[in-house]
Amino acid sequence: MGAFVENLGVCTITRAEIMAAIRGLQLAWRNGYRKVLLQMDSTTAINILTASEHMEQRYFILVQQFQELLNKSWEVKISHIYREGNKVADFLANKGHSSSIGYHDFDVSDAGLSFWILYDCLGISQTRLI
Repeated sequence: MGAFVENLGVCTITRAEIMAAIRGLQLAWRNGYRKVLLQMDSTTAINILTASEHMEQRYFILVQQFQELLNKSWEVKISHIYREGNKVADFLANKGHSSSIGYHDFDVSDAGLSFWILYDCLGISQTRLI
């Protein structure tokens, strides 16, 4: 397994979500994974990345990068998950906010991350207030 955070500086949440999807797929490909489940908590980002037409111009280059990754010889399924259902992603997003600008790989054995991996694997849920 691998993990990363990336501090993009000032940008929209949607751009950050799309960049996380791209970086995550790049990491999975480099590590040899050929069956990937990409879970995202942003339906807006999912819709932008999977739209076959009427692409928003401001995300055009990112969507092209994403589509190039999908066209590789592998199976990638994209699904929506609430933030409460993926504590690992939530932990990494928070860690990214406090890191220096740029992309940072780090060891999955990080104590905080190991806890949240176990939490997610056990299917521990949390009440979502709407």
